[in-house]
Amino acid sequence: MPIDFEAFRREPTRPDPYPHVVAQGFLPPADVEAAIRDFPKLDMAGLFLPEAAPYGPAFGALLAELEGPKMRRAVEDKLGIDLTGRPTLVTVRSCCQGKDGQIHADSKFKLATVLLYLNEPWGPQGGRLRVLRSGVNLEDYVAEVPPEGGSVICFKVQENSWHGHKPFVGPRRYVMLNYCMDEDVRNSEAARHRMSGRIKKVARLFGIGRIPQAA
Repeated sequence: MPIDFEAFRREPTRPDPYPHVVAQGFLPPADVEAAIRDFPKLDMAGLFLPEAAPYGPAFGALLAELEGPKMRRAVEDKLGIDLTGRPTLVTVRSCCQGKDGQIHADSKFKLATVLLYLNEPWGPQGGRLRVLRSGVNLEDYVAEVPPEGGSVICFKVQENSWHGHKPFVGPRRYVMLNYCMDEDVRNSEAARHRMSGRIKKVARLFGIGRIPQAA
């Protein structure tokens, strides 16, 4: 999967209100289509480990690239942090529900977050991630990222790394790559996601958590 690291490196790192990079064209259009086609088939809201549902070879190749050394070096260079030996955690989201997108700053066990969006062209509806100046006002933002295929945002996780988006219900695919503090916390978080994924699948049998538009 030919990630365009140069497109990522060309974009400036913006320090306000926290170090972040927004880039378009992270993947060529044909590879965006292939990744969407091979994305895990999940018609439920929430974050899942990629293993939660079958996925195709193009998506598998993308995961390998994202967790590889080129991506790590690119994130280090853009955010000015040392990620040597820091374990990665990858999760995916296929669908969005109305309560998603609330303002948050990411958990403290994360050092850096990369969000790669894999959706068709995005209209003026909600679901556009905003880089926020505070944890209280969704309208006080410095950047807005439409979750279109090949769009990526990378940011340093710190106390003020606030972000969120306006409500949206329906398919909204992304891959989230996190660099974690250490192996223990990474394994603990993976176990938590694995368990929550099983619970969500059971709840779905009773019609809970399923996003009809994603059927």
